[in-house]
This record gives sequence, structure tokens and C-alpha cells, in this order.
Amino acid sequence: MQDFKIEYHKALCSDAPDFLKEYISLPILQRLDGIGLLCGTDWTPLFHNYFKYSRLDHSIGTALITWNFTKDKKQTIASLLHDVSTPAFSHVSDFKNGDALTQSSTEDINARMIDENKELQVLLSRDGIKSTEVNDYHLYPICDNEMPGLSADRLEYMYPSGAALDKVWTIEDAVENYSHIKVLENEKGLPELGFDDMEACLEYTKKFIDISLILQHNEDKIAMQLMADVLSAAEKEGIAKERDFYELSEKQLIERFNNHSVGNPTAEFSRLYRTFRGMKKIIRSEVPLKNAYCISLKVKQRYVDPLVQTDKGSKRISALSSKASKWISDFLDYKDSKYGCVEYL
Repeated sequence: MQDFKIEYHKALCSDAPDFLKEYISLPILQRLDGIGLLCGTDWTPLFHNYFKYSRLDHSIGTALITWNFTKDKKQTIASLLHDVSTPAFSHVSDFKNGDALTQSSTEDINARMIDENKELQVLLSRDGIKSTEVNDYHLYPICDNEMPGLSADRLEYMYPSGAALDKVWTIEDAVENYSHIKVLENEKGLPELGFDDMEACLEYTKKFIDISLILQHNEDKIAMQLMADVLSAAEKEGIAKERDFYELSEKQLIERFNNHSVGNPTAEFSRLYRTFRGMKKIIRSEVPLKNAYCISLKVKQRYVDPLVQTDKGSKRISALSSKASKWISDFLDYKDSKYGCVEYL
């Protein structure tokens, strides 16, 4: 599915600016090539992801969307840099930090990493850009905004996530759907990405929610929290340090974890890691089960209620379509079993 990424990025912006290449080549960004977008689920048979899409791919895609609709260099660089503080296995570290509900615990150091990176600062200084103009993409509503609005970040990650997790997007469908994206004005008078066609908006909304439901299932919760506990155990048993999650790729960490697990099969780390790497199904339960790894978690609810262009201005799809309104309310009301469990391996 390498073709998906190539064709997809090409479709996001047909005239990608030359300056992006130099920024993308920086080590602070190249590190993200070893981190998957799908938060460690590439490494467990509980999921069957169809291809890998990295945090670097996502950062580039977000920057391409931003440039496509703004032609603004500062906003584009801010979008490119918005994930530089992402550790290995992405949001797994948020679960490790006890932040499953907002999944933003690692964002706090993003600005500091940008401000302190000498190679990046040389390029910014050369281009006459202040660090404060690119170290917080929340400053720019096209780059990022509050849910359920649509931003470059939110728009970008759902196309490849949907294609990789459940094949809900083909490259042809994603490109066609994206062709209906426009900059509209929201209720606050701010620019926001939205659709010029109601059917395209309905398609995106439905598929976004379909994929977001996967992230509400206990399978995903178990995968995330179990890997978080693997990382915590790795730190406790001296197998890895916090800085390793920022300096090593997921592949390098998995190799280290494999070696330790084989050499120390009775350690708590090994039991957790072996279960993560071998689990193929979970058990739904209203009570925790014996001899099983069990979780009961509330996690972040990702959803959208995009704007649609109408003769009377921009309107949310939920106000125009009873179907969309029900999809959203059903999603927000969804609850899996109280516990998700997997037998230890």
C-alpha cells in the first residue's frame, strides 16, 4: 500500500513548496519516520493493519493540506512541526501517563523541543521566522481547532487511518472526497475546512465515525493500555529509559523487547510483552477475570461535525442531515462492555 501514501500526498497538494524538503530532512522530523500513526497496533496480531503510515507521513500530509489552502509558510511549518514531541508508539505514552481521556500529555514539550533544536532554529532564522510563530499550531484555525471542527490535522489523519485500519477509504475515494474540501467560515467567524458538497461531507462524517468507533472498542483500549504497561515495565526493569522512547524507533525498541523477553521469560515485563505480541482476541466482561489482563477505561472520543457550504452560508452537517446527527449522537452514546480482558500468554 506504499502507493496509497504517494498518491495521497500528491493529491493533498499538487504544488508542494520546495522549502518543505529542507525542513523535512531535519533529524527532529526524520525521527518520526520510525513512529507509527496507529499507536503501536502495527505490532500486535489483535489488529490487522493493512499498511504502516508514520508520524512523519502524517506531519507531511498535514503540512501539505495547510499549504494547499493557505499558501502561508509559517502555518505550513507549524503544521509540519506539530508532532515533533511524539514518542515511540504515539499516544501509548499518554496512556502510560494516565491521560487516556485527552491524550495530550506529550504535547507540552513540543514547543520546547522546537525552541531548543539548533538545526531547526538555523533554518527558521534564515527564513525570518520566529520560533513563537511555528511552535504552536493551535494558533492557526486551519491547522488545528476544537472538535468537532475540521482542521488540517484532523482531516489528514482519518484518510490513511481509515484505509489502514479497515479499508474504508480507497485512494480513489479519498482523493475524490478531498476534492470537495474548501475554506469556509464557522460560527465564530474563523476560517475552517469544510465541504462544498453535502454528499461528500456525509461520506467523510460516516467514515470518520466508523473508524472512531474502532478506537472506542475494548480491543483498542487493551492494545493501548497493555503497551503502555509494557513501556512502564521496561522502565522499571531497566530495559529502556524514557529518553529511549524519543531516540529509538519502534522497530529498534521491539527488537530490544524481543531479546529481553526471550532471555527473561518469567519477568513481569515478559508476561505483558508476550501477551501484547501474541493476543488475537479479547473477552468482553462486566467484571475483571482471573488470570487475564483486564482494563476498564474511558478514552478520548474523536468525532467531527463538519461545515457544509450552502446558499445561506456554512452550516454543520448535523443541522442539515438527520442521519448525520444520529451518527454523531450514537457515537457519543456508545459504550463497550465494562471490561475488556485478554488471557495472559
